[in-house]
Amino acid sequence: MPEQLPEQRPATVPPGLKVELTRHRIRPGRRAEFDAWMRMLEQRREECLASLDAERMAVECVFYFADENGEWIYWLEIAGDGGGGLHPECPIDRDHVAYARRAKIPGHERAEPRLLLLPEPVLEAIMSWAVPEGPGHDARHES
Repeated sequence: MPEQLPEQRPATVPPGLKVELTRHRIRPGRRAEFDAWMRMLEQRREECLASLDAERMAVECVFYFADENGEWIYWLEIAGDGGGGLHPECPIDRDHVAYARRAKIPGHERAEPRLLLLPEPVLEAIMSWAVPEGPGHDARHES
């Protein structure tokens, strides 16, 4: 297993924002379970989107990759540092965790973020969503 990298924030990642890429191994013989998991999340897209608020998740992308060492899930997240995790009382989060337990081996490896390039309008949108009280907060967007 590769060495865990120290937590570092590149200068291009604004304070209050977290950029994370993790790799998770799919359990041998559980590709169909992974596919069912992703279909469930797609079919319940509105529930998934609603749960992103508590996590302060601005971007979440999941990728599948296979190589000679196995099958992998790559998870890219851009979120506010203060966001919460999954909540077991939330039905979509509970089902998400259940699929994860069946489809992937526990644990993950984290890649070291080195660079984040976002055009100013995209950065402003992400910051106002993920870090609503932080730098770049625009009170005009409050209701």
